[in-house]
Amino acid sequence: MDANALKAFLTIVDQESFSEAAELLHLTQPAISKRLAALENQLGTALIDRSHRQIRLTDAGARLLPHARIILDEIHNARMALSPDSATVEGELQIIASHHIGLHHLPNWLHRFNRDYPGVSLSLQFMESDAAYEQMRKRNAELAFVTLSDSMDSQFMIYDQWPDPMAFVVGPEHPLAAIDSPALKDLASHPALLPDTTTATYRVVSRLFLEASLPLHPQMPTNYLETIKMMTSVGLGWSVLPLNMVDDSVRTLDLGFPVTRVLGAVGLSGRQLSGAARALIEVVKSEEGSLHGI
Repeated sequence: MDANALKAFLTIVDQESFSEAAELLHLTQPAISKRLAALENQLGTALIDRSHRQIRLTDAGARLLPHARIILDEIHNARMALSPDSATVEGELQIIASHHIGLHHLPNWLHRFNRDYPGVSLSLQFMESDAAYEQMRKRNAELAFVTLSDSMDSQFMIYDQWPDPMAFVVGPEHPLAAIDSPALKDLASHPALLPDTTTATYRVVSRLFLEASLPLHPQMPTNYLETIKMMTSVGLGWSVLPLNMVDDSVRTLDLGFPVTRVLGAVGLSGRQLSGAARALIEVVKSEEGSLHGI
């Protein structure tokens, strides 16, 4: 089975377009169609249903999909195993970071990494954590720095993780700011400014209210914590923010129990990391370990 034909098949599926897949692989559209046709002829079955405007896998294509990814992963691993050992870390490194990590953690890492490994060319993408997991499944990056999910499946490997302590906060003029010892029930009567229901932060907060049999009133969900902080600071509701975002624009509410989430570096199980990726993880471990006493 030709690796280039398998790569063409996967790229068409992931991009959901022949033309976009061709552009990504630096091929003409007839050339990528020819590679797919050659693979289908070799297997004796159609893999993609061409009778619809949208890309749809046939039953055979759906069965081939996970095997195709494993085959290309093993080819990648073989190349890693056969590459000459070198003290020089270089090449391109594709990574994804959540917006929060990109703003509040990544600058320190990259300052040190670029100083120590100038031969590495970094390709960065910023997106929400859930989107990052999906891009990793498509092999569009080697590492992702995200909020770890309690529903993360076994195809992901955690290379490092660290706590991200959070605090309940309100604006200085919000009614809750005047309460000396607020309780969770006091928050229940006010709007909550939280990320989308699919996020780990929302799940942590909603679980607290569910266990206390209290209502939660989320308003205007957005996954940009900077936007949530701004809306909280002007009194539109209460929220939960990482401690490293708390400043004089908001007031913390001590409810008597800690709230935290976990951030981390993830890769794909069964896919070996490049020297550049391993070097970046060591930088992250050193930087985050020194901050959190890990």
